[in-house]
Amino acid sequence: MKKHPVLTMSCLIAAIQAGLVFAAEKPHWSYSGQNGPEHWSTLDPEFNVCAAGKNQSPINVTATVQGVLAPLALSYRPSAASVVNDGHTVQVNYQPGNYLTLDGEQFELKQFHFHAPSENLIHGESFPLEGHFVHAGKDGSLAVIAVMFKEGRVNDELASILPQIPDNVGETVALNQPVDARQILPKQPDYYRFSGSLTTPPCSEGVRWLVMKAPQTLSAKQITDFKKIMKHSNNRPVQPLHGRVVVAS
Repeated sequence: MKKHPVLTMSCLIAAIQAGLVFAAEKPHWSYSGQNGPEHWSTLDPEFNVCAAGKNQSPINVTATVQGVLAPLALSYRPSAASVVNDGHTVQVNYQPGNYLTLDGEQFELKQFHFHAPSENLIHGESFPLEGHFVHAGKDGSLAVIAVMFKEGRVNDELASILPQIPDNVGETVALNQPVDARQILPKQPDYYRFSGSLTTPPCSEGVRWLVMKAPQTLSAKQITDFKKIMKHSNNRPVQPLHGRVVVAS
């Protein structure tokens, strides 16, 4: 490849405008093969915590400590949203204005996405699908509500979203109706809480995880349709607890 000479500031701006200077691409990661979960920590120095971290997610929720957990304080309303197939998951991006209040802090719902099969296990049980509702605090800290889905009756709220999911990776579609995230969560409020991480690179820790005890349902066809869109499993294997305590409400 032809080398470019050293650029002055004015030349650099012109080069950027002409497309001659490119931002460094993030390393490609996947859910299988040489870029799969067991190799994530080797793909980029920023991913090192995927192997070195002691508070990684997902986990197998088994032994728990009974505690007094505050009821989920949700301020959700039907909101405009868009859906994207990013090749790793199907993600619904939310407009501002929906919140979870936790530990006296307000966390805004940014997006929810799905993993099939489930990433977290409950007493060793895997579920066909798991939804992650990702909330961010003003300081950038994260809180995730996880919901398991089992096969059963049709999920009406997701029924309006599934047909609009784009087949092309990277394509974003504005949903043709507001989405009410509250309707996707189970009415039974009990949950498990633990400290964990992102379940995808860079596997950053310090994430507050709230895993709902009661699963929701999806029809067999809805589960199949989701798997057809993703074309592969997208769950990270469970990680060691390293002495962490899981509190149950």
